[in-house]
Amino acid sequence: MISRRQWRRFIDHPVVEWTIFGVGVLLLLIAPILGALPGPGGIIVAGIGLAMVLKTSVWARRRYVKFKRWQPKAGRWTDWALRRSSAKRREALRKAKIGRSDSPESTGSN
Repeated sequence: MISRRQWRRFIDHPVVEWTIFGVGVLLLLIAPILGALPGPGGIIVAGIGLAMVLKTSVWARRRYVKFKRWQPKAGRWTDWALRRSSAKRREALRKAKIGRSDSPESTGSN
């Protein structure tokens, strides 16, 4: 059984990182072709490819953050699709804030 530390060390190896990046780019290039076929295959392949590229590329992460600032609603959808833990945390905070503002105590009407 491989430990978490061993797995992270393996993933952080430059050859493995470049391989993950290359496969991610390849999946992003294949996604439009699969999108022409019936079914949701292109979207799924594009999401997997995007996740692989974002995992290994600082440049891609910066571009992704700029995209999320430019299109916050679309950024929420992509975070959800990528199952990002930061997105789950932000969504929980947003729902909690909405819940507080809807409660009768916060409006001051008793």
